[in-house]
Amino acid sequence: MEVDTVFGVPAHPGYQAEQLIAKLGIRLVECGPGRVVGTMPVTGNRQPVGIMHGGANAAFAETLGSLAAWAHAGPGGRAVGLDLSCTHHRWVSSGLVTGTATALHEGRATATYEIVIVDESGRRTCTARLTCAIGKRRRTT
Repeated sequence: MEVDTVFGVPAHPGYQAEQLIAKLGIRLVECGPGRVVGTMPVTGNRQPVGIMHGGANAAFAETLGSLAAWAHAGPGGRAVGLDLSCTHHRWVSSGLVTGTATALHEGRATATYEIVIVDESGRRTCTARLTCAIGKRRRTT
C-alpha cells in the first residue's frame, strides 16, 4: 500500500510504499487542531504470546501525536518527535484499538500531546505522552 499524504502531510518522494502506518494497519478517523483520532488492529501487531505489542502501541501513539503536531505547525511548518513515554495499563488480544491524541500544550517551539488508547469496550489500555519540536521551513532564496 502506498501512502502519498496523511491528512495533508506528504510522504517524502520515493518512500510512499514504506510508511509504517500502512504496515501497522492504522486508519485515521479525525485530524484537526488539537485532536487526532485513529484505529489500529491487534492482528498483525502482536507479541509472540498473542497480545498487542507495546512497540506497536508506541508507534500508534507517536503517529497520532505527530500528526496533531503537524496540524498545529500549519502550512510550511514541520514537527519532529522529541520525547515519547508510554504506560501500558492492560493487554489486548483481539479487535481494534482506538487512539485519541489531545493537545496538552501547543506553542511556537514545542507541542505536547496526551494519547489515550482504548480497546473495543472503551477500557484504557495505554496512555502515552509525546512532545514534538515545531518549526517552520527555511526559505531557499
